Amino acid sequence: MSGHSKWATTKHRKGAKDAARAKSFAKLIRQVEVAAREGGGDAATNASLRTMFQKARDASVPIDTIERAIKRGTGELEGVRYEAVSYEGYAPGGIAVIVETLTDNRNRTSAEIKHAFSKNGGEIATPGAVAWQFDRKGSIEVPGSLDEEVLLEWVMEAGGENLASNGENFIVTTEATQLGAVRDVLESFGAKAINADLILVAQNIIPITDLAEAKKILRLMDAIDDHDDVQNVYANFDISDEILNAYEG
Repeated sequence: MSGHSKWATTKHRKGAKDAARAKSFAKLIRQVEVAAREGGGDAATNASLRTMFQKARDASVPIDTIERAIKRGTGELEGVRYEAVSYEGYAPGGIAVIVETLTDNRNRTSAEIKHAFSKNGGEIATPGAVAWQFDRKGSIEVPGSLDEEVLLEWVMEAGGENLASNGENFIVTTEATQLGAVRDVLESFGAKAINADLILVAQNIIPITDLAEAKKILRLMDAIDDHDDVQNVYANFDISDEILNAYEG
């Protein structure tokens, strides 16, 4: 796994749990709403909604909250209209960054994301300048208590592509179109999914070995991730545990 994943895991640990949970709920509800608006409110025929519905349930979002979000998406209930907008840019050191947002005000979000980049030593890139460096994949997180050799056999039988660890749990990578199918097979074997989502995976990883440079990159990543409209942040860097621990300290 990349250092970006380590950064995300560490950020989750050190965050205030109640605040982080509330923010996570808000982001998940937006994702459900947009999926329903774009593909309809029937999870049986809308694969994106099915994925987002399960993601929200995995995070313990109440079913009635999810159902209201679906109805807002389909127009059965009034609500704010969100649109998906992605931004591409570079962090210090030429690190490629993709930011995925859901916003009700494109101009405001664009200005604020650009400000976060420029204030923290990064720069916004033109559309397409960075995206080619990433592939869309499925990602399934399962408990780290599972036997790795047995789990690897299950992953291979289920059609997964890769098995790795994020330090706490195992991460199974799949083709984007196979996310649901692989999850179903793994759970039938006894590997209960903690989380499953579609993500972007960098084709090539840049190792960061200097603490000062790592600090610059992580300050930008934190600033972007803290924005309320930001759903996901992806980057192609890797930072060693030693440097990451020094940054936290």
